[in-house]
Amino acid sequence: MVKYQDTALDRTFAALSDSTRRALLARLNDNDGLSVSELARPFSMSLPAVMKHLDVLSDAGLIVRTKTGRTVACQLTPAPMEQAMNWLSRYERYWTEQLDRLAAFLEEDKWQASPASSSSAASKPRRKKSTKRGRTRTK
Repeated sequence: MVKYQDTALDRTFAALSDSTRRALLARLNDNDGLSVSELARPFSMSLPAVMKHLDVLSDAGLIVRTKTGRTVACQLTPAPMEQAMNWLSRYERYWTEQLDRLAAFLEEDKWQASPASSSSAASKPRRKKSTKRGRTRTK
């Protein structure tokens, strides 16, 4: 059994699994350094709900929050996304190679369709294992 565990990568994928969090990241990608209230504006949820999403993103290392006075601004941090992309690229290469090998194997001449076996034509029909149904009782 392979025991591979990367908690940082798990947190990144867990954070990215929610569509609201992905939308928050997309907004930060377009306008880096938005305040929490500016980030929350287009969403139809409460500010505390947005803050919970930002907590998850912050715990995953995808954003950094800075406070200036009473205003909290959020910025993207690319390192966790780069790690996730490296992980995905490695498995993409692996599966692409495996599927290419499978396709080459299936395209070999020896695996082309062969005529039906003649043994089925010489087979005798089998006897039924069950007996006839008995009389049914009617009221």
